[in-house]
Amino acid sequence: MINRMPVLFVGHGSPMNAIEDNAYSRAWAALGKTFEKPKAILSVSAHWFTRGAKVNDSTNPTMIYDMYGFPQELYQLKYPAPGSPELAHRARALIGDYVTVDNNWGIDHGTWSVLNKVFPKADVPIVQLSVNAMLTPEEHYTIGQQLNPLRDEGVLIFGSGNVVHNLSRVDWRMNSGQSWAQEFDQYIQEAVFAKNHDAVLHYDSVGQAAELSVPSIDHFAPLLYILGASDADDTISTLNDECTMGSICMASYLFTAKEA
Repeated sequence: MINRMPVLFVGHGSPMNAIEDNAYSRAWAALGKTFEKPKAILSVSAHWFTRGAKVNDSTNPTMIYDMYGFPQELYQLKYPAPGSPELAHRARALIGDYVTVDNNWGIDHGTWSVLNKVFPKADVPIVQLSVNAMLTPEEHYTIGQQLNPLRDEGVLIFGSGNVVHNLSRVDWRMNSGQSWAQEFDQYIQEAVFAKNHDAVLHYDSVGQAAELSVPSIDHFAPLLYILGASDADDTISTLNDECTMGSICMASYLFTAKEA
């Protein structure tokens, strides 16, 4: 019998977390021991931000090093997880035929930088679904709702981005967040734990803190997919709940099904 899988949003932050032993990477490694290994993972990564919805159905998806100026050690990391054409086409059937198959991308660092810690053996098939840049927050959320049945099919629905992500405001000297970043992070956390999804969807109501925290929806949208795929009676837990470098929020949220 397959238990209902959780859904997970992770604030992935710097690609260096993939090779560093730090509080973030240790929390991800511990996370992989808290629930059963999924049959497959459907990943919605901020780093596949496309015009139109796309999905990868390759049996051996390419590992994408979509970052520049980092130590060579990071580019030597390998995470050879297989793909799953079956899951790709199942997701497409749930969302709609307007989702196109595109194998020109692959598994980018929004996916592998986290999952290489959560499931280090790279033995869980991964399918990546793009973030459609043309959609409203409500439409991203609706796709998450459409994907919800995958939870009963052994699939971990995984979103990777950051609640606060403004690279133009990064301050490498800071170990916390600017006041506006902390304000927005707190607003989202309170809404998530209150299961007030409408407040998250209308995050722009926060004003300047939202404008600075979400200059582009690419890193915020994966959270909307995960909220859409969650259930009203899920238990919610958080990890890495802090801001860093002034303008990056590392908060992650795990939604676990209520035990029958």
